[in-house]
Amino acid sequence: MADMETSLLHWTEQGTERSARWHSEAGMPPPKRVVVADDTLNADTAYRLACEGTALLWRGDFQNARQLLQALARRAEGKQGKPKKKAAKAPATPTEAFHLHRQAQSQRARTLAMLLIPFEPGYTIPLRRAPEVKLACNEAYGRGEDAFVISLRELLGVIGAHEWRRTGVEIPALDARIHPHYGVFSPVRGEYVQLVAETPLPKKTTVAFDIGAGTGVLSAVLAKRGVPHVVATDTDRRALSCARDNFARLDLDEQVELLEADLFPPGRAPLVVCNPPWLPARPSSSIENALYDLDSRMLKGFLAGLKDHLTEDGEGWLILSDLAEHLGLRPREQLLEWIAQAGLVVLGRQDVRPTHPKASDAEDPLHAARAAEVTSLWRLGAART
Repeated sequence: MADMETSLLHWTEQGTERSARWHSEAGMPPPKRVVVADDTLNADTAYRLACEGTALLWRGDFQNARQLLQALARRAEGKQGKPKKKAAKAPATPTEAFHLHRQAQSQRARTLAMLLIPFEPGYTIPLRRAPEVKLACNEAYGRGEDAFVISLRELLGVIGAHEWRRTGVEIPALDARIHPHYGVFSPVRGEYVQLVAETPLPKKTTVAFDIGAGTGVLSAVLAKRGVPHVVATDTDRRALSCARDNFARLDLDEQVELLEADLFPPGRAPLVVCNPPWLPARPSSSIENALYDLDSRMLKGFLAGLKDHLTEDGEGWLILSDLAEHLGLRPREQLLEWIAQAGLVVLGRQDVRPTHPKASDAEDPLHAARAAEVTSLWRLGAART
């Protein structure tokens, strides 16, 4: 099975020591304590065991396991109608609120990942009322040739990704759908796509580079706008496969060239576009690489190399949210300093307010920062010497 973790999960069942291959997309190690569980286990006991770090290897009805996971999630979110504990002291700064929020998310993820599902070879789940998931797992992991164990939460993510891939995401700027693959971030925040669709192209844009293409949505927008040749790059194999699939669906595979490259392809272009991860933090799973960029590596790499990949009078379009600024993770002055150090100047900027639900959710822990967020398309050019 492609890219499966080689670590093993060990447990005792009916007096016999057993083991199976363990898989976790987030790179979580196999739980050290495992008990066999079935439909007789109540949610309160299951939640206590999960919080203690004891995994529950499910042998009961699959649909009951899904209901149990929902019950665990309600308990993790404190939605059981029990008296609330005294409210914790509010974070002193937005940065502290961000780190506490990620810490809480991580703890919740670890707890919910304690409910485990066994697989037999060929992606067969040996449980009552288990769904057929072979196609979804083949899409996510490749051929399944051995038995393994996975968290139910991750499996449901695989199933959900299969549905996203099948139905696609409507992109108004394309008047078409983009079909994200498992592990590739879906372009659900359409405001940044619209910025690329509406900002005037530089004169004589015969070729454009799309750095870190992901699903390929921005390459597709540029191609639909009439750019004759678009070169899209990425390093992630899932992203490359996803972009290739989308270009074929849109009949753009002759117009868009796809390359495996870290940042820039060879040569220069009148337009170079990049939508790097917006927050300088460590990702906790492969899909979070689209959200978090440790030490702003991709952002700094794009800025540092842009000048050497622009033609004369060419433009680099940097699509970036200022959420990191509102969270105190990266000041605006730092971004402007990196731009200047790279021998670049700001030619202009197009701004848009986010429209996603969290921007107006007053109960979101990061509401103040999200409410102030602006997404910008920075038009950058080489400084004149």
